Amino acid sequence: MGSQQEDQTTELHPKGELALQTLAMPKDTNANGDIFGGWLVSQMDLAAGIATKQVSRGRSATVAMNNVAFHSPVSVGSIVSCYAEMGEIGRSSMHVNIEVWISNSLTNHGKRKVAEGEFVYVAIDDLGRTRRIDIPGRVLE
Repeated sequence: MGSQQEDQTTELHPKGELALQTLAMPKDTNANGDIFGGWLVSQMDLAAGIATKQVSRGRSATVAMNNVAFHSPVSVGSIVSCYAEMGEIGRSSMHVNIEVWISNSLTNHGKRKVAEGEFVYVAIDDLGRTRRIDIPGRVLE
């Protein structure tokens, strides 16, 4: 039997929709030559922001990051793909699950999941105050 980490990283397909894709560059590496975890989190946050913009139809801001986990290092030259799956949508808040998958044409290792986490956003108005998310047909209690 494989470990939980092996089970998570050997999934065959990403969950959610492709929200962001970029290339891991040398300027984003740590002293070991791997991509900084902070850089990867910023890509995840950007992907979540793109997903929430579509739901909130306006501005939104990150309020929390939950259960961010890194499963394996990311190498320079990897194509980094962030997939977003919308979770719970509240009166003004949105929970987005992000999975990061990489592929590298130089190594031919195929696609694999390297990180994941939940990002919580809140819809805001032009003054930065929380606002309600209007979704056609939805009735809030």
